Amino acid sequence: MSNQLETAREVLRLRLSQMLINERYKAREFRIPIHLALGHEALAVAVAAAMGPHDQLVLSHRNLHYNLARCRSLRAIVDEFLLREDGLAGGKLGSMNLINPDAGVLYASSILGNNLSVAAGVALAERVTDSGAVSFVVTGDGAIEEGAFYETLLHMAGQDLAAVIVVENNGWSLASRIEERRGPIDLERVATGCGAGYRRLAGNDVFAYIDAVEEVRAAGAAERRPIVVEVPLKTLGDWRLPTPEFPDGKYINYHAGPAPTVEVAAWPLLGDGEDDPLAVLCAHLPEATLRAEAQTMLAALEDEIA
Repeated sequence: MSNQLETAREVLRLRLSQMLINERYKAREFRIPIHLALGHEALAVAVAAAMGPHDQLVLSHRNLHYNLARCRSLRAIVDEFLLREDGLAGGKLGSMNLINPDAGVLYASSILGNNLSVAAGVALAERVTDSGAVSFVVTGDGAIEEGAFYETLLHMAGQDLAAVIVVENNGWSLASRIEERRGPIDLERVATGCGAGYRRLAGNDVFAYIDAVEEVRAAGAAERRPIVVEVPLKTLGDWRLPTPEFPDGKYINYHAGPAPTVEVAAWPLLGDGEDDPLAVLCAHLPEATLRAEAQTMLAALEDEIA
């Protein structure tokens, strides 16, 4: 149970850290765009846990959860978002391009799909130097509509590059749903057609995710090929906005900016069932234990950024 509890603490840390950032965002303390990832915490914890000591992580504009998972200092990230010199990147990178090379976060890009090509270069460097490391890259369902996604898969597969391509599929690109902007993309057929492997994860179970991502990493390294990991999830913090046209409330799935209806709470549950990794944690650990851990974690995080 001790290992499970330590992993659960990481999920709670990522959730509470984001909620505290959200509070400052609502208060307009930040002058930069920030993309929250409430509901994505289990996947970020799993990727961080599965990475080898020399693996590199290449991120997209929605990277807060991964930077939190790889960095123990919430203070350093908040200071970066406040553009202070003592921030994680000296106040020079802000949010969408935030990196942390000392923790294996090599690159992040605000350009949709741009990071995929960079990850291919990182993987090629690892092959040339025979380092045994694996290149991890995170993208979304919107970026798989870009040519860079397909070109990267073909290049990685053709050059025998070890890589894990994590596709966070929250069903949205900006304010448009998948069904509003394109036909369905069978990502498994795309991946295998390009010579890559494929794995689908679902359920927001951090423990199952860690095992699965570790297996994928090992397979990618052994087979010297890229493997696509598709993960359907929900970005929590959405709300309904009453308007004359929508008296029952227009559904708002925010792309960037604060989540106005999310409030900091000692028990930071935001969704039901598989939508929220915290709810899934309760299937493994007593809720009373998790609540006590969350309360302790919240107090420590509040002190850290006071």
